[in-house]
Amino acid sequence: MGQTEHRAEVREFLSSRRARITPEQAGLPAYGGKRRVKGLRREEVAMLAGVSVDYYVRMERGNLSGASEPVLDALARALQLDEAERDHLFALARASGQSPKRRRASPTSVRPTVQHVLDAITEAPAWVRNARHDIVAMNRLARALYSPVLEDPRRPANTTRFVYLNPAARDFFVDWDLIANDGAAMLRLEAGRNPHDKELIELVGELSTRSEVFRQRWASHDVQFHRSGQKRLHHPVVGQLDLDYESMELPSEPGLTLNVYTTPPDTPTADALKMLASWAATQDLVEDAPGDHG
Repeated sequence: MGQTEHRAEVREFLSSRRARITPEQAGLPAYGGKRRVKGLRREEVAMLAGVSVDYYVRMERGNLSGASEPVLDALARALQLDEAERDHLFALARASGQSPKRRRASPTSVRPTVQHVLDAITEAPAWVRNARHDIVAMNRLARALYSPVLEDPRRPANTTRFVYLNPAARDFFVDWDLIANDGAAMLRLEAGRNPHDKELIELVGELSTRSEVFRQRWASHDVQFHRSGQKRLHHPVVGQLDLDYESMELPSEPGLTLNVYTTPPDTPTADALKMLASWAATQDLVEDAPGDHG
């Protein structure tokens, strides 16, 4: 991403966040008459952030270079940014004024000891992904759970590519629309942190070219963390699964995240996971799936 593209990213992010806040939400008086802008005016954001109008206009035009942490904090408060949006703002500021510098590529494999940890988790699907949503390692139950994703022979398998480009995803993910939103927002967050990741740029380009829905979600400039929550899947073998998930970054493996799916005992989903484990033990799952040892 060059400086021109980066400035456009900053401009569109700040203007989209400004457009969603009404004067009432910001605690400002709403005078009569129809406003010509959606959301807050630039002057109002500048006042709320405690900076000059000229300075805020410069920032919204894409120039965050030199912006101090207190100024960015004040801007985040004025725009009512959540934690992920604030993280994104700071990432965009760090990239402003810097020469293009590619970070280390996201890993596509794990050390044997990490795979051993996954294999030791026998009663819950567990898998590791990188920041581009490539699946890099799985235990047996995760391979069974995500067998529809792994049917595509392309490796590494990518969950967001599956969501947007494979029609089977709408059957597999019960809450497909939410999953699609999450996937685009998570990739947008990573693009702010690592704007020169060639593989990430290629993935976003592929999804934008092939999916109108992704283009719309990407254009919203929404960003989001993915740390914990619920996921509802409809597995072709065992039916619906209502799962809780926890996502944990691996300090020893920068850029990789461990995902573990669980469910309370004595529930229909717990019974279905047992059925899935039995099915997995008798099936030749995708031979070259991450973590598959034959």
